Amino acid sequence: MRSIPSSAEKLVGGTAAASERQPPSLPLKGGCACGAIRYQIRARPLFLYACHCTDCQRHSGSAFSLGLPVAAPAFHVEQGEAKAWAFVGAAGIPTRFWFCPTCGGRIWGEREGSQRVNVRAGTLDDTSWLVPLAHYFRRSAQPWERLGSDAAWFATLPSETEILPLVHAWRELWQPD
Repeated sequence: MRSIPSSAEKLVGGTAAASERQPPSLPLKGGCACGAIRYQIRARPLFLYACHCTDCQRHSGSAFSLGLPVAAPAFHVEQGEAKAWAFVGAAGIPTRFWFCPTCGGRIWGEREGSQRVNVRAGTLDDTSWLVPLAHYFRRSAQPWERLGSDAAWFATLPSETEILPLVHAWRELWQPD
Protein backbone atom coordinates (compact mmCIF):
# COMPACT_ATOMS: atom_id res chain seq x y z
CA MET A 1 0.00 0.00 0.00
CA ARG A 2 1.15 3.51 -0.74
CA SER A 3 1.12 5.80 2.27
CA ILE A 4 -2.01 7.84 2.82
CA PRO A 5 -1.39 11.62 2.76
CA SER A 6 -2.08 13.25 6.11
CA SER A 7 -4.10 16.13 4.71
CA ALA A 8 -7.39 15.95 2.86
CA GLU A 9 -6.09 18.69 0.56
CA LYS A 10 -3.31 16.34 -0.60
CA LEU A 11 -5.82 13.54 -1.15
CA VAL A 12 -7.57 15.55 -3.82
CA GLY A 13 -4.45 16.54 -5.75
CA GLY A 14 -5.22 17.74 -9.26
CA THR A 15 -8.79 18.78 -8.41
CA ALA A 16 -10.28 21.94 -6.99
CA ALA A 17 -9.19 22.64 -3.42
CA ALA A 18 -11.63 21.59 -0.71
CA SER A 19 -12.23 25.26 0.15
CA GLU A 20 -13.51 25.83 -3.41
CA ARG A 21 -15.92 22.88 -3.34
CA GLN A 22 -19.30 22.93 -1.70
CA PRO A 23 -20.30 19.92 0.39
CA PRO A 24 -23.44 18.26 -0.94
CA SER A 25 -26.72 18.87 0.84
CA LEU A 26 -28.40 15.99 2.62
CA PRO A 27 -30.25 13.92 1.82
CA LEU A 28 -28.33 12.79 -1.24
CA LYS A 29 -30.66 11.40 -3.88
CA GLY A 30 -30.21 9.01 -6.75
CA GLY A 31 -31.58 6.09 -8.67
CA CYS A 32 -31.33 3.84 -11.67
CA ALA A 33 -31.20 4.98 -15.29
CA CYS A 34 -34.91 4.44 -15.98
CA GLY A 35 -36.12 6.04 -12.73
CA ALA A 36 -37.96 2.97 -11.44
CA ILE A 37 -35.70 2.79 -8.35
CA ARG A 38 -35.07 5.94 -6.29
CA TYR A 39 -33.09 6.20 -3.06
CA GLN A 40 -31.93 8.67 -0.44
CA ILE A 41 -28.78 8.79 1.67
CA ARG A 42 -29.52 10.61 4.93
CA ALA A 43 -25.98 10.84 6.35
CA ARG A 44 -22.63 11.84 4.90
CA PRO A 45 -20.97 8.99 2.99
CA LEU A 46 -17.87 7.52 4.62
CA PHE A 47 -15.59 8.16 1.59
CA LEU A 48 -15.32 7.44 -2.14
CA TYR A 49 -13.07 4.89 -3.83
CA ALA A 50 -12.43 3.59 -7.33
CA CYS A 51 -12.22 -0.20 -7.60
CA HIS A 52 -10.16 -1.63 -10.46
CA CYS A 53 -10.75 -5.34 -9.74
CA THR A 54 -11.66 -7.47 -12.71
CA ASP A 55 -15.12 -8.15 -11.24
CA CYS A 56 -15.90 -4.40 -11.13
CA GLN A 57 -14.54 -3.99 -14.63
CA ARG A 58 -16.83 -6.74 -15.89
CA HIS A 59 -19.89 -5.61 -13.90
CA SER A 60 -19.54 -1.94 -14.82
CA GLY A 61 -18.46 -2.44 -18.42
CA SER A 62 -15.65 0.01 -17.71
CA ALA A 63 -12.11 0.16 -16.34
CA PHE A 64 -13.31 0.66 -12.75
CA SER A 65 -16.35 1.38 -10.62
CA LEU A 66 -16.88 4.13 -8.05
CA GLY A 67 -17.99 2.93 -4.62
CA LEU A 68 -19.54 5.24 -2.05
CA PRO A 69 -19.78 3.44 1.30
CA VAL A 70 -22.52 4.69 3.61
CA ALA A 71 -23.77 3.44 6.96
CA ALA A 72 -26.56 0.95 6.18
CA PRO A 73 -29.18 2.75 8.33
CA ALA A 74 -28.62 5.96 6.31
CA PHE A 75 -29.56 4.32 2.98
CA HIS A 76 -33.26 4.19 2.11
CA VAL A 77 -35.01 3.00 -1.04
CA GLU A 78 -37.83 5.51 -1.58
CA GLN A 79 -39.37 4.07 -4.74
CA GLY A 80 -39.40 0.73 -6.50
CA GLU A 81 -38.18 -2.72 -5.61
CA ALA A 82 -34.65 -3.76 -6.48
CA LYS A 83 -33.61 -7.34 -7.20
CA ALA A 84 -30.55 -8.99 -5.68
CA TRP A 85 -27.78 -10.97 -7.30
CA ALA A 86 -25.38 -12.86 -5.00
CA PHE A 87 -21.80 -13.84 -5.77
CA VAL A 88 -18.36 -14.10 -4.16
CA GLY A 89 -16.31 -10.98 -4.94
CA ALA A 90 -12.66 -10.54 -5.88
CA ALA A 91 -11.63 -10.44 -2.21
CA GLY A 92 -13.43 -13.73 -1.55
CA ILE A 93 -16.26 -12.06 0.38
CA PRO A 94 -19.89 -13.06 -0.28
CA THR A 95 -21.61 -10.03 -1.79
CA ARG A 96 -25.10 -9.07 -2.95
CA PHE A 97 -25.63 -6.52 -5.71
CA TRP A 98 -28.97 -4.79 -5.95
CA PHE A 99 -30.17 -3.73 -9.37
CA CYS A 100 -33.24 -2.39 -11.14
CA PRO A 101 -35.34 -5.20 -12.64
CA THR A 102 -36.48 -2.88 -15.45
CA CYS A 103 -33.25 -1.29 -16.77
CA GLY A 104 -30.73 -3.63 -15.11
CA GLY A 105 -28.76 -0.77 -13.55
CA ARG A 106 -26.66 -1.83 -10.57
CA ILE A 107 -27.36 0.59 -7.71
CA TRP A 108 -25.76 -0.71 -4.52
CA GLY A 109 -24.01 -3.68 -3.00
CA GLU A 110 -23.63 -5.26 0.43
CA ARG A 111 -20.77 -7.43 1.65
CA GLU A 112 -21.56 -10.18 4.12
CA GLY A 113 -20.95 -9.02 7.69
CA SER A 114 -20.64 -5.33 6.83
CA GLN A 115 -22.69 -2.54 8.39
CA ARG A 116 -22.17 -0.50 5.23
CA VAL A 117 -23.89 -0.28 1.88
CA ASN A 118 -21.68 0.50 -1.14
CA VAL A 119 -23.66 2.77 -3.43
CA ARG A 120 -22.55 2.98 -7.07
CA ALA A 121 -21.59 6.66 -7.02
CA GLY A 122 -22.61 7.23 -10.63
CA THR A 123 -26.24 6.61 -9.66
CA LEU A 124 -26.36 9.83 -7.61
CA ASP A 125 -28.36 12.68 -9.13
CA ASP A 126 -25.43 15.07 -8.53
CA THR A 127 -21.94 13.64 -9.02
CA SER A 128 -20.12 16.96 -9.43
CA TRP A 129 -18.67 16.92 -5.90
CA LEU A 130 -17.23 13.39 -5.96
CA VAL A 131 -13.47 13.03 -5.36
CA PRO A 132 -12.08 9.47 -4.97
CA LEU A 133 -9.70 9.20 -2.04
CA ALA A 134 -8.43 5.72 -2.89
CA HIS A 135 -7.98 3.19 -5.67
CA TYR A 136 -8.50 -0.49 -4.82
CA PHE A 137 -7.08 -3.47 -6.74
CA ARG A 138 -4.42 -1.39 -8.46
CA ARG A 139 -2.80 -4.65 -9.58
CA SER A 140 -5.80 -5.20 -11.90
CA ALA A 141 -6.00 -1.64 -13.28
CA GLN A 142 -5.81 -1.32 -17.04
CA PRO A 143 -2.27 -0.53 -18.17
CA TRP A 144 -3.40 2.68 -19.90
CA GLU A 145 -4.91 4.14 -16.71
CA ARG A 146 -3.05 7.12 -15.25
CA LEU A 147 -3.45 7.23 -11.47
CA GLY A 148 -1.31 10.31 -10.94
CA SER A 149 -3.33 11.97 -8.19
CA ASP A 150 -2.34 11.90 -4.56
CA ALA A 151 -5.15 9.47 -3.74
CA ALA A 152 -4.12 6.39 -1.78
CA TRP A 153 -3.86 3.16 -3.73
CA PHE A 154 -3.91 -0.45 -2.70
CA ALA A 155 -2.82 -3.55 -4.62
CA THR A 156 -5.96 -5.39 -3.41
CA LEU A 157 -8.82 -4.72 -0.99
CA PRO A 158 -7.58 -2.69 2.00
CA SER A 159 -8.17 -3.79 5.56
CA GLU A 160 -10.51 -1.93 7.91
CA THR A 161 -7.39 -0.46 9.59
CA GLU A 162 -6.21 0.91 6.25
CA ILE A 163 -9.66 2.33 5.47
CA LEU A 164 -9.97 4.32 8.71
CA PRO A 165 -7.60 7.14 7.62
CA LEU A 166 -9.67 7.53 4.45
CA VAL A 167 -12.83 7.99 6.51
CA HIS A 168 -11.07 10.69 8.60
CA ALA A 169 -9.73 12.44 5.48
CA TRP A 170 -13.18 12.42 3.87
CA ARG A 171 -14.69 14.00 7.01
CA GLU A 172 -12.02 16.69 6.94
CA LEU A 173 -12.65 17.32 3.24
CA TRP A 174 -16.42 17.66 3.55
CA GLN A 175 -16.67 19.17 7.04
CA PRO A 176 -19.86 21.24 7.02
CA ASP A 177 -19.27 24.91 7.81
